Amino acid sequence: MLTEKLKTYNIILGSASPRRKQLLTELGIDFTIKTTRKEEHYPEQLDGSEIAKFLAKQKAEFILEELSGNFLLITVDTIVVKKKEILHKPKDEDDAKRILKNLSGKSHKVISGVCIKSEKKEVVFSSETEVTFKELSEDEIIYYIENFKPFDKAGSYGIQEWIGYIGIERINGSYNNVVGFPTAEFYQKLKLFI
Repeated sequence: MLTEKLKTYNIILGSASPRRKQLLTELGIDFTIKTTRKEEHYPEQLDGSEIAKFLAKQKAEFILEELSGNFLLITVDTIVVKKKEILHKPKDEDDAKRILKNLSGKSHKVISGVCIKSEKKEVVFSSETEVTFKELSEDEIIYYIENFKPFDKAGSYGIQEWIGYIGIERINGSYNNVVGFPTAEFYQKLKLFI
């Protein structure tokens, strides 16, 4: 069983996201958390899946400087892309409103890049999910922003929150990927990694 094999590693999740922490815990994996304050950046010419993978790998490299021994480091970066535009975390309420109006009634992609790294090995992959919103009213957008304050979320929303319950028409791909961690794909890659 994978959870037994993992006991030989010091497993580290390189993320402060409570959603990622919850999903990894629910996979039955024991881990500690280590984060970095270094600023992320990526080359402008990359496309969505390359950006997500680049950022996940960059996070791993930042954290790696502080690690030694038999570690297994997991880093993830999730981005929201609409027609090649990267929709980052909103700067403020107006920005969140603008982003959600942009997503209303349309489809976009949520792409997570994942890096699994030990002393001897590294696997980097991405997972992509298409999400379609119904038309959102101005009142619904304002209610969501005021009550859920999605300022720490790429694309200004969390699918696991109120807006996901009332506003998502359909998704094509992994739900957990939209939450921020593609657990099924990660688990399969981890089995091959160990």
